[in-house]
Amino acid sequence: MARLAILEYPDPRLRIRAEPVTKFDAEVQKLVADMLETMYAAPGIGLAATQVNVHKRILVCDVAIEGKQPYCLINPEIVHAEGQTNAEEGCLSVPEFYDYVDRAALIRVKAFDPQGRPFEFQADGLLAVCIQHEMDHLEGKLFVDYLSELKRERLRKKASKKAKRAQHDGSDTHVPSSVPVI
Repeated sequence: MARLAILEYPDPRLRIRAEPVTKFDAEVQKLVADMLETMYAAPGIGLAATQVNVHKRILVCDVAIEGKQPYCLINPEIVHAEGQTNAEEGCLSVPEFYDYVDRAALIRVKAFDPQGRPFEFQADGLLAVCIQHEMDHLEGKLFVDYLSELKRERLRKKASKKAKRAQHDGSDTHVPSSVPVI
């Protein structure tokens, strides 16, 4: 297994729409394992293949407080959504920034596992939020797209300053938060 580099906003590769997986082979299984290792090491609770510059419809997540209960969804599709929730979100591709986003409170998802077997399940709470967040990545959409233009502009400026600072002194200014980073 290997840790993968996570793209950071405003990298334009985060805007590429992911393609469906058509072959469920050892390459896909290795990518899933690498994505899980990367997500846990970050640390985060979700990661889409787009975030590691692989434009395939694959996401992994694990919202378990204790122990590991990973989910891997390949070619995920929300077949039913209801209700609304407003939760604070963070993102591994948008470090150090958190804000509230409206999402469906309950979803029914169908997908394939890494061996190509179809499955379907219902999710609510943090798992539903995480899946919707990661599915947005597969469409080339970021959680900041739900925010006002003013907030997005402030974030762009902050990201630009951080990139310049990192180039200048090679520092990593990431500060952990109590908000789960999706």
